[in-house]
Amino acid sequence: QVQLVESGGGLVQPGGSLRLSCAASGRTFSGYAVGWFRQTPGKEREFVARVRWSEGNTYYADSVKGRFTISKNNAKNMVYLQMNSLKSEDTAVYYCAAGLNGYSNAGGYDYWGQGTQVTVSS
Repeated sequence: QVQLVESGGGLVQPGGSLRLSCAASGRTFSGYAVGWFRQTPGKEREFVARVRWSEGNTYYADSVKGRFTISKNNAKNMVYLQMNSLKSEDTAVYYCAAGLNGYSNAGGYDYWGQGTQVTVSS
């Protein structure tokens, strides 16, 4: 059974940093993309970033480019999202997801974590 477990969320001041972690288990993710999405109440889930598990190619939403970095550790089956220069509009529940056809559309992801809250506020 595939499991994705996020951690690392919390409260941070504007301009601060957080690193989210996603622990993946239950299968080999070779050929998969692992992505981060975020969602606020009343809005659709929004793509943030993704990485190809085998090749390491990365892709970011324009809203986070230059501030967020996605990375992975294949040996530990971990994916990370380093978030710098955080803004109040980054406040959301952040989800880790994995899928064979995962790009920027949430529908391309087959497996989802439970989410971790990130709040950016002074």
